[in-house]
Amino acid sequence: MTGWLKHHAVDTRPLRIPEFRRQIVGQGTSFIGSMLTQVAVPVQVYDLSHSSLEVGFVGLVGFVPLVIFGLYGGAIADVVDRRTLYLISSIGVWAVTLGLLAQTVLHSASVPLILGLMAVQSALFGVSSAARGAIIPRIVSADLVPSANTLTFTVSNVGQVIGPLIAGVLVTRHNGFTWAYGTDAALFTMALYAAIRLPSIPPDGNATKAGFRSVFEGLSFIIARPVLLMSFAVDIVAMIFAMPRALYPQVAADRWHGDVGPLYAAIAIGAVIAGLSSGWIGRIRRQGIALTGAIVGWGVCIAASGLAHQLWLVVLLLAVAGAADLISAVYRQTILQTYAPDEMRGRMQGVFVVVVAGGPRLGDLRAGATAAATSATFSWVGGGIACIVIVLIAALLVRPFWHYDAFAAKPEDDARSAQEAERLVAAELGADPPAL
Repeated sequence: MTGWLKHHAVDTRPLRIPEFRRQIVGQGTSFIGSMLTQVAVPVQVYDLSHSSLEVGFVGLVGFVPLVIFGLYGGAIADVVDRRTLYLISSIGVWAVTLGLLAQTVLHSASVPLILGLMAVQSALFGVSSAARGAIIPRIVSADLVPSANTLTFTVSNVGQVIGPLIAGVLVTRHNGFTWAYGTDAALFTMALYAAIRLPSIPPDGNATKAGFRSVFEGLSFIIARPVLLMSFAVDIVAMIFAMPRALYPQVAADRWHGDVGPLYAAIAIGAVIAGLSSGWIGRIRRQGIALTGAIVGWGVCIAASGLAHQLWLVVLLLAVAGAADLISAVYRQTILQTYAPDEMRGRMQGVFVVVVAGGPRLGDLRAGATAAATSATFSWVGGGIACIVIVLIAALLVRPFWHYDAFAAKPEDDARSAQEAERLVAAELGADPPAL
């Protein structure tokens, strides 16, 4: 048993680093609060509008600011002190949460007001997340990056289990939205404390000035590297086609008398279990195949859960989907953080944030719109099936991704394709292209 635990249990070595340990505690605590808000907002919008389509709009209004400020925030993170950028943007996120609290306390709730606040919060979240993701490789050694990512995702998912369960109770009570937003604001102070205690993390001096050109360079860096490009593409497909959370309020109201808390917590429950038994993840060489298998498993479980009518079975299937999602998230983040040089990590994290947080928002819109045109069941099940088909076809067609070996592949192997991308950037911007 001891040998099995050493082989499979989560690697806790990064917790010996004080800066990382504070980040884990702060992020885990704040995630409990943020999940209260993420549950309260769609439930409040549905309570005001009785429309799954308008719940889907919550994802839409947050997508555009997330894309713009996620990408540009990543570029800024490559040229300024990442600790300062993370702290300022986190304070902004906290202020928006206070705004959500105010609209309930003052009885001024309206769908347009909530959507506006969520748009601002998405912009600030894009900046803070890009900075936070680029900080991790600077405070832990390269060999501990997979373990640090696993711990980060696992602790975050613990918050995503506890938060929705609490929110599911609160939002059905009198003044429940006020309690949800107020608790989020209080718990977020732990994340602010962790950010304040970070050391200064200045840029390494190799990145260019933040702006359109640097953002374009970051995108070109990804486009020229099939492994990175596919790691983003398969996640976008999974989130757009197989993320059913916009349907939770409607399905819960129709089938289980509004008991929405277990649905919002289910995916995170599976992710926590997978994280606690994740010691094997860092030993997998063929991470492209593993990532593909995880996302296909996600799609299968999502499709099956849409056909189930017993709440316990839906929660079980969503939990298995969450375990697959944790595995795919660790591989995607690890590939990105170890493949890119430090002067590109802020921009890479900006794209990562756009994909990870923006994909589910587009998924909310797709799920809500499809449900409005057909039915919630068709939207839920059909999305899972579409995810399976598209991801398998794409992974098999892009051979470098399918054959990616984490222990052998090096960014230098893509040198000529990267230089060609630089020539394209220079031509687009009217500069002299570098010689091949």
